[in-house]
Parts: sequence; C-alpha cells; structure tokens
Amino acid sequence: MMGRVIGRLLIRNNGRGGAESASRALFARGVARGVAGCSALVLLGIGAYAGFPQPPGGAGNDKAAAAAAGQAAKDAAPFKQIILPDLLIVSPAGLTSQQLAGLTQISGVRNMIAFDGAEIKAGSTQVSVIGVDPVQFRPWVPLQTASDQPFWTALSQGEFVASQDARKVLGLQAGSAYQLTGSHTRTLRYGAAAALGIEGVDLLVNTQVSAELGLVHRVAALISAPGAGLTKLMARVQKVLGPSGKIVSLRQQQLPVTNAASGQRPASYLQLFQDSAAQYCPGLSWTVLAAIGQIESADGTNNGPSTAGALGPMQFLPSTWAVWGIDGFGETGTPDIMNPYDAVPSAARMLCADGAASGGQGALQAAIFDYNHATWYVNEVLGLAAEYAQDYPS
Repeated sequence: MMGRVIGRLLIRNNGRGGAESASRALFARGVARGVAGCSALVLLGIGAYAGFPQPPGGAGNDKAAAAAAGQAAKDAAPFKQIILPDLLIVSPAGLTSQQLAGLTQISGVRNMIAFDGAEIKAGSTQVSVIGVDPVQFRPWVPLQTASDQPFWTALSQGEFVASQDARKVLGLQAGSAYQLTGSHTRTLRYGAAAALGIEGVDLLVNTQVSAELGLVHRVAALISAPGAGLTKLMARVQKVLGPSGKIVSLRQQQLPVTNAASGQRPASYLQLFQDSAAQYCPGLSWTVLAAIGQIESADGTNNGPSTAGALGPMQFLPSTWAVWGIDGFGETGTPDIMNPYDAVPSAARMLCADGAASGGQGALQAAIFDYNHATWYVNEVLGLAAEYAQDYPS
C-alpha cells in the first residue's frame, strides 16, 4: 500500500556550472515513466518550486569531488532489513549537518538517509540521477531489489545502475561504458537494472561518482518514523528545516487491487486485507496482513520470483503454498499463488494456524517470524501495522 508521493525537485545539471530557471528545475524529466506500480516510492510533481543552487564548476568543485573520491565506495553489505519511508524532505541549499542532527533527534524518527541528486545527460539524453551510499540506501528500496546482490555490488564498485525503464529506453548493455555529463563528464560502466521503487529516477550512482559528476550534495532525505503521528512529525521536521524546506508525506494511499472486479469481492487492497482478516482469521488485525503484503511485494507489484523462489503478492514459497494455498472470496479452481484474492486469505489462514490471533503479542510475533525467519522482519511488520492502524483507525 505504497502510493507514496514524493516531490521531484532536483536541479538539472547542465554541465556548465550555472543554475537553470525554476521552470526547468523539476526532477524526473528523464526517460523513466510509469514505474509507480512497482514502487516503494513515487516521484510526482508537487508544483513549481524555485530550483536548487547549481554546484559551480571549476577548481572548487574539482576539490570537492576529489575529496569525496578519496573515500572508496563501500562494498555491498549483506541485506539485513527494510526501511519504510514516511517523509521526503527537500532542502534547496542542501541539508546541513546541524539540520541532519536535529532531524534524527525528533521523537519517533527511527531512520533517515540523505542523498544527492540532479538531472544530467547520458550521452545526449537528459536523465535524472541520484547519488547514494549503497549500504545505506539499499534497505529503502523494494524487497526484491534489495535482495539483488549483483545490483548492489556493481553500484558499490563505481558502476552506474538503472531503472528497468531507463535500461530499455537508453539501450544499456551490461558491461558497456557510457558517457555521463554533469558539471563534469565521466565515462562509466553500466552494471545492472532493477525496480528502483522511485518513479522518475533513471540512474543511481554511488557517492564517490556523485561528487565527480557534481550532483547537488544532500539535497534530499527520507525519514522513517513508524507509528509517529503524521501532523506532529511534519511540524517538527518543518521547524528544523526552516521555511525554505519542503516536506512530502509518503504515508500510503489506498491502491486498487490490480484484477478487482465488480461484485462481492473486495475492491481495494485495503478492503482485501480487512475482509481477509475478518473472514479467514477472526481476531487477527488486518493491519498485520497489510504490512506483510506491502513488505513482501508492494501489494502485488513485485510478484517475484524472489531469490529464494517465492511468488505472488504475499510471496509464498511453492512448497508452502501447496500446504496453505486456498481459494478465497468465491474463487474456484486450483488456488492461484499469483491471485491476491487467493494469496491474502491464504496468508491469513497460515498466520492463524500459527496462533497469530489467539495467543497475545508473543504468539503474534512468533507467527510473523514463522512467515519470514528474521527478527528485523517481525519488527518492521509490527511497525508498519501500527502505522496503518493510525492512518486508518477503526
């Protein structure tokens, strides 16, 4: 349930060191379009907004790039957790260290990541690019992409990676070299493509390459504060940022079920989770199903197979599905692992059999752990479930 809305407010880097007009300073004018469906994050315009200062060319910028380049890119670390963003913040002049420290001290803020960004050219094509620390950014993307070790290894080693749409439009070939032009021009090898979960972002580079290209430093950040009251959270963040900072809520909006039809079946994922809990596991909060569905597949938009072979909107292993898969909501025939009307009720049934609805918080935690054997997973499910409960009070 990640109809996340993020401002596309990064500057276009024209390679001459000059800032462009506000009318041309919107992010996401690159080649990628229409990937919101597979996203954890969605970049959408939030209105005209005066552009960010362009990093100047010349010796000063060269020194900054050289200093950043002196820190080698980190190796891609094993994937251990996911982080669900609540807010995007954008600071025209770049976030200061004092602002970052203040943001992390806000009550309820559990995680935050700042990153660079700009519009540059890949060959002769205008593209949008963000510069990230691979280790830090990896938990913020869709689960399937976060689990793609070759993708993160390529990024950490200084190659650029792309969204799936950008790869197709640009005709990128793995292992081939391409010219990227920001304030400076660099020839980089293309590594891999994946669902970035960010509509409008075409390419990712690591922080070393970001400095070399002259992207705007720490121009934006993501904040995760599961369960925190949104109104108070945004007010406190705005106080730290000051009047020039922009804040966009990323808290989920209701998404339609992809193959919903008229009749008695639920017409949205929200209703699907609610009805599945009520009918197939009375006593289980629908918010737990909603959290699992979001974490596992972004509500059916990343259906796998995962690296472990899991499939469908609730990411069942075929062997597990053979035991727990059922027809739901009047469906007939063989239970379909890819059909949300079968998959969500089946997940409810499996959780119920593990005691999720009858044994208190400890049993609920054990049932979620049985669904995916990781403590971080249990914590993220419960955190997101609390967030849903706050967004959609009974």
